[in-house]
Amino acid sequence: GVKSLMFSAKFFDVDDDGNEVEQEPGKFEAWLEKKLDSEKAMNVIIYCSVIFSMFLSIGLFILLPTLIAGFLTDFMQVHNNTVLTLIEGIVRIAIFIVYLSLVAQMKDIKRVFMYHGAEHKTINCLEHGEDLTPENIKKYSRLHKRCGTSFLLIVMIVSIVVFMFIRVDSLVWKFVLRILLVPVVAGISYEFIRLAGRSDSKIVNTLSKPGLYLQYFTTREPDEEMMEVAIKAVEGVFDWREYLRAMHNGELED
Repeated sequence: GVKSLMFSAKFFDVDDDGNEVEQEPGKFEAWLEKKLDSEKAMNVIIYCSVIFSMFLSIGLFILLPTLIAGFLTDFMQVHNNTVLTLIEGIVRIAIFIVYLSLVAQMKDIKRVFMYHGAEHKTINCLEHGEDLTPENIKKYSRLHKRCGTSFLLIVMIVSIVVFMFIRVDSLVWKFVLRILLVPVVAGISYEFIRLAGRSDSKIVNTLSKPGLYLQYFTTREPDEEMMEVAIKAVEGVFDWREYLRAMHNGELED
């Protein structure tokens, strides 16, 4: 994903009037290209970006909330494991919402979020059995229950429940166990997202609402060209016309 984004960003940017302009390489990228060829320089930048993102994610969303909960244990004499885990989870969600709010103010990210909205509207149009045209797509919501934004929020909520069963006093062990349990938390969250995508029950829809509300941060209403890009992206994945034919004929599997 990072490689595809950087490949695209390397060639074009957009000015304030929406015109495409050639992007100049940054100082670090220019220095790397002098030392290495373009392909090797790109690989170095990608690996550095991924490593930095991993450390930032672990620090912000695992280590920092755990440290804050540890601070409450030491200085405010809060020793109830359930209360501490709940506080840790609330802090994690609060950091995530603030992070999204700040990122959403960036000009380039706003444009990315418009494409995100185009993606959701296109999938919603398809799942309602309509042909993929910009005129049809415009009618549909930019929110979707199977969105990755919803998934991240569900991960954080599920982690509160899972981490309540961890009863160790050592801050180091708490941190290690939280890292080790990430696949468990992600697996449970993924199954819920799958269920939400298939079910229209009131309970599932109610549980999905917080994630849908959070998508107001990560999606924007797209323009017509972005919807056309989203249509091309769907066509690159599968034959949506055949999908609609099978839907209308009742041939789709659950």
